[in-house]
Amino acid sequence: MSRRCEITGVGPMVGHNVSHSNIKTKRRFMPNLAAVSLQSDALGQSFSLRITNAALRTVDAKGGLDPVLLKAKDEVLSVKALRIKRQLKAKIAEQAAA
Repeated sequence: MSRRCEITGVGPMVGHNVSHSNIKTKRRFMPNLAAVSLQSDALGQSFSLRITNAALRTVDAKGGLDPVLLKAKDEVLSVKALRIKRQLKAKIAEQAAA
């Protein structure tokens, strides 16, 4: 299981531990991932995703999973999130045609 957010694409970053004597050693900053179940309003089902807590706050602020996925770029989304986005677009196009 990768340490990458499925919505924003945030992954581990590299930096330094800096001691009192200013000696620098490499370290990794891990993203704060949470396994959450998010409800899609248009599809009427819930999806289990591993996202950062910052992305979870964004989902709450934007009004749900659907607007966040529709606005997100395809390059940063995971395979599972891309599949949900495709289903979402198909459902919206189907509703618009009817």
